[in-house]
Amino acid sequence: MEPEKINHPYLTAIKRTDFSVPTRYLMQHNLLRGKILDFGCGFGFDTDELRKQGFDIIGYDYYYRPDFPEGKFDTIFCNYVLNVLEPYAQAEVLMNVANLLSPKGAAYFSVRRDLTEEGFRLHAIHKQYTYQCNVKLPYKSLVANKSYELYQYNHFNKLPRVEGEKCPFCRLSRRVEIICETATCVAFYDGYPVSPGHALIIPKRHVASYFDLTNHEREAMNVVLQYVKQKVDERFHPDGYNVGINIGVAAGQSVFHCHMHVIPRYKGDVPNPKGGVRGVIPGKQKY
Repeated sequence: MEPEKINHPYLTAIKRTDFSVPTRYLMQHNLLRGKILDFGCGFGFDTDELRKQGFDIIGYDYYYRPDFPEGKFDTIFCNYVLNVLEPYAQAEVLMNVANLLSPKGAAYFSVRRDLTEEGFRLHAIHKQYTYQCNVKLPYKSLVANKSYELYQYNHFNKLPRVEGEKCPFCRLSRRVEIICETATCVAFYDGYPVSPGHALIIPKRHVASYFDLTNHEREAMNVVLQYVKQKVDERFHPDGYNVGINIGVAAGQSVFHCHMHVIPRYKGDVPNPKGGVRGVIPGKQKY
């Protein structure tokens, strides 16, 4: 009987006896700096060998080293992880890496470029299904060949400015705290919060209306919303949320780059919260 097609990405981990090619590149170019995280380290050969050489590094792997890292890291590398994950799991990795990266830090994602087939394949030894796919990221490419590609990621608000850009979200303040990013969306704490933990989620593409987003962008914003809620819960412990998007001048939109407000609510923050978002028209809040 054929095994059920459930992905088992941990079966792709390799027991190494030498540094992986992307890690060797980072070492040779002096890109392993400060506090370092090997995200998706597998059995952890690179992590352990770098620590022996004096690097301040820890490794995390969902299966083999499952203690999730705490704090912020100056350098994060993620080698050959995204290729064996399905889209939602890829987004989770991107969001976690962005959240763990220090404001001035850099992350590096390596992906395989030698895959000829995409989809599920039956592992020759374990007889379980593993998934593989090609991955393209909208980040700076440091090296690309037939074997692999290495991308450099920096927080959205740390990227070079486009000369003459006036949109406050396209030239997002370097002072705001990034919560997470995917390839198409970014979330950050509002610089003028309505309540503690007030966050904004925006598409990276400049578009005014939520209704003009692509299906992928809308889906990405909802994925990010779930992640932001988790992080706000952990830090601020709110009692509820208002989630909303202003679309058009009549609805109060003042920055014409689509943005979703995630506003934590707390018991007693207003005398009577009944009606919630109905309060955008004050006389209609009560019913």
